[in-house]
Amino acid sequence: MTSSVRIDRRGAIADLVIDRGAVHNAFDDVLIAELTAALKQLDGDERVRAIVLSGAGSTFSAGADLNWMRRMASASADENRDDALKLAELMRTLHYLGKPTVARVNGSAYGGGVGLVACCDHAIAVSDAKFSLSEVKLGLVPAVISPYVVGAIGLRHARRLFVSGEVFDADYALRIDLVHDVVPAAELDAAVDRAVHFLGKGGPIAQREAKQLALRQSGMTLESQLGRDTENADLIARLRVSAEGQEGLTSFLDKRPPRWVG
Repeated sequence: MTSSVRIDRRGAIADLVIDRGAVHNAFDDVLIAELTAALKQLDGDERVRAIVLSGAGSTFSAGADLNWMRRMASASADENRDDALKLAELMRTLHYLGKPTVARVNGSAYGGGVGLVACCDHAIAVSDAKFSLSEVKLGLVPAVISPYVVGAIGLRHARRLFVSGEVFDADYALRIDLVHDVVPAAELDAAVDRAVHFLGKGGPIAQREAKQLALRQSGMTLESQLGRDTENADLIARLRVSAEGQEGLTSFLDKRPPRWVG
């Protein structure tokens, strides 16, 4: 079986690559499990000082895989809830990781891909990247990733993007603080190297404590997150099996507009 993720090491830096370039690094249950396991493995490795998360090819992550969506559209509410909890574990693991994390946003990020960007400590995007939280177009909501996206961009921007589902560019992502830096593609690796250079100057224990300090000050504790994850998994499960969610998923898979579009 081919792995959905790849770990490349550069001394104390671990490049964690979503390696599903043929499907634009889209999420499925296998990728979620493997990416979660890889993050936990790297977090426990004392040789690793920082983790750079990126995507293979020209896309960071296109969101949900079509075959995965097709399976979940016909799954029960309980199965959808369990599925959402696994995605919640991935986002929670990345967000609260003890190591510094850098999102190397090498291309567009949609849905859960935006969640990964929001969960990283430092996000650097190429100038032609596009972003979208398009779940409402399917009769769904970005429930699992919502705490991290709201934490990154704030309530006002989140309300707009959650309800519109519109596509936005890297410059807008920079203005709303989804990413910290936007650079031409030819300068992406140099920008990432500069970021990890400065990360290498901090004490690893102090960095872990500083990260948790910032999260505590914002009210985002691991304990409180566990409760939110359960509520959000219940929400997405309910919407996926609802009449509107079923119509949204079915119309998307059938490549037709949903009935609510005039």
